[in-house]
Formats: sequence, C-alpha cells, structure tokens
Amino acid sequence: MNTLVINTGSSSIKYQFINMPSGEVLSSGLVERIGEETGIITHRKFTNGVKSEVTFNEEIPSHEIGMKRVASLLSDEDYGVISNPSDVKLVGHRIVLGGERFSKTSVITEEVKKVIEELSSIAPLHNPPNLIGIHVAEQIFTEATQIGVFDTSFHSTLPEYAFRYALPEYLYTKHGIRVYGFHGTSHQYVTERAALMLDKELDEVNLITIHLGNGASITAVKNGKSIDTSLGMTPTSGLVMGTRVGDIDPGVILYMEDSLGIEIAEVKRIINKESGLKGLTGNNDLRFIEEQFEKGDEKAALALKIYAYRIKKYIGSYLAIIGRVDAIVFTAGVGENSSTIRRMTTEDLSHLGIEINEEFNLSKSKSERDISSEEAKIKTLIIPTNEELEIAKQAFLVYKRE
Repeated sequence: MNTLVINTGSSSIKYQFINMPSGEVLSSGLVERIGEETGIITHRKFTNGVKSEVTFNEEIPSHEIGMKRVASLLSDEDYGVISNPSDVKLVGHRIVLGGERFSKTSVITEEVKKVIEELSSIAPLHNPPNLIGIHVAEQIFTEATQIGVFDTSFHSTLPEYAFRYALPEYLYTKHGIRVYGFHGTSHQYVTERAALMLDKELDEVNLITIHLGNGASITAVKNGKSIDTSLGMTPTSGLVMGTRVGDIDPGVILYMEDSLGIEIAEVKRIINKESGLKGLTGNNDLRFIEEQFEKGDEKAALALKIYAYRIKKYIGSYLAIIGRVDAIVFTAGVGENSSTIRRMTTEDLSHLGIEINEEFNLSKSKSERDISSEEAKIKTLIIPTNEELEIAKQAFLVYKRE
C-alpha cells in the first residue's frame, strides 16, 4: 500500500510517498518558508531508482496552500506518482508530543486531535503545526485513514525514577510535568537498524543513540527500550543545539527575569531561538562553525568544545546506568556528516572502551557503517536516520490491524 508521510513544522512540510511494506520511496519533497514572501518547494520523483527533481519558488501563504501544492505535485502528469488525491489511502503524521495518553501509534480521531491540541502548551512550536497538517490532510486526502505516530512513544518505557522531576507531586499528577523525551521516531529507527548491524535480537541490544541535528538528543537504550533521554518536558534541555540552550541552571532563568528585567516571553525566545551554537557564535549552522574553526576562530573552537563536551558527559552517565553497552550510534544531519564532532566526542574515551578509526570516520559514505577501531570494546556506528520510513512502517502496521 502506498503511504503518504507528513512531517509538518512551524513553517515547513516534509513529505514522502512510500510503497509499503517494501519501503520503496516513490516521491519525496519539502515545502519551506511557509508564510514568508517567497517559499520554496523541492519535489522529487523516483522511477526505477532514478531520481528526478524540480524546484519551485513561489508564495506559500499557509500550510493549507502548501499541502494542496503537495497533493497537486503527487498527482501531476509530469512529476506525480498517483492519478488524484483520492488514490491516497493511508497518511502517517509525525506528532511531536503525545504525552502519557498516547504511548503507541494511533488512528487519528476527534479525541486524538483534542489531546494534541491540549498538549500544544507544552510543545507550542510543534504540536500546533502537526495539528494543522492533520486537518488539511483530512480535507485533501478524503479517502485516507489518518494515523498519528508520536515522537514521544519510544520514550514511554522510561521508568518513573527517570521521568519524574523532584518537584511537588501535584505538578506531575495534575499538570503532567515530567520528562517526555523527543526524537523518539529517530531513536527507534536507529535502534532497530543497530540491532541488525550487530546481529543481535532487538530485546538484547544496549545502545547510546545520539541524534544530532539543529535539535539534538541522546538516549540510553537497554534491551531495545529507551530508559533515559536528554530532552525533557520540552525540546529545550540536554545537549547544546543549534539555537536551544540545552541544560541550564533554572536559577539563570529566574535571574534573567527577576534581576535583569527580561520579560518571560523574551526569556523563552532567547533560550529557544537565540542560544546554543547561535548564542555562542552568532550562527547555528555547524558547517559554517567548523569552517571558522579551521580558520582559527576562537569562538568557533570554544563552541565545538562545549558542544562535544556536553555529549561526552551524557555518554558517561548513560554508560553508568546501562551497564554493558554494545554501541554508540551517531545519526541525523550533524551526527551523520560531521567527522569533527564525532572525533571530538569520542576522543580520550579509550579507557571506557570507545575508540574510533579516523580513516573510517573521515569517509564520506552515506551508508550505515562501523567506524570503530579494532581495539574498541564498544562499537561506534553511523546510521542515517529515516524517520519517514519508520512512520510509514508504524502507520502501515496499525492500518493492517484495523
């Protein structure tokens, strides 16, 4: 069955049209800069493994217009892979936060949409556009079953001692303040792929999975299940990210508001959009920062050290709670492509059994690969993530059961 996967962001729509259960990608694309003066649509079609690509620069005033353009491209005479939108029978949506209500992939009902909306106060940058994507997809793909794949569901296995904050109990029981974790779809995908690479059963594999993109998170996986993760109730804690601060003394937030007189809305903007690598260097593109580092820029050098240092601290703590670890897994844009970050993160960890082969690390291959040295007791793997395929797989399994 052909499955449309929709990943709706605050100003973008990422999509893939996948044949299930084979996993063959028939079409994919990205709608960017929604609501800006000029938007960008990149659409790809795959015919017998050969890719053709077209780009459009045009105004895309809303997600609804963007989704309609996706539908028109999918059914276009030259670029399309279907006759009309009614040919789409299954749509899988990435939903960032499902809270405690949704620990598994679910058919989207009015009740599901209501809960997604209620949780928007916790994930204001993600759940609202996810919900828009659902509403518009329901209007356009009227013959399709809409299924939600929740990014937090992989972390539903966290033990209570890992997901609870040391706050008064009513803040958890009445208001749901706890660790939820994010990037779960990515962590789940690379966990399954790592088990295959290591020739282990899923319920036997122990990993530290590191998702490094503009957003970043690290997860402790024991017996194939998430037992701890760096992102908490919101996608702000943990590792240093492109524009998000990561772990910070909460007293700093109070000081910014109480002593410096910064309004709480501005504090929120600073820690989410002006911090991380951008706060340290003025730029959140790690590729640019690495270029500046190579030129001897001191700010860039410090930013990379802070970035890698934070990851190292989490690796150490997760080694302590997991016990035996089979592999460290790097994934997502930075994790897959930055040999510098992989080197800086793993250097001087040979006493813990982690050591990479620099020749393997420098390889530009896009495939899954082992970059460990022969002496390493813990493997270091690079596994390109494929959240869309994971969403399609989960949506297809739920559809078959219905």
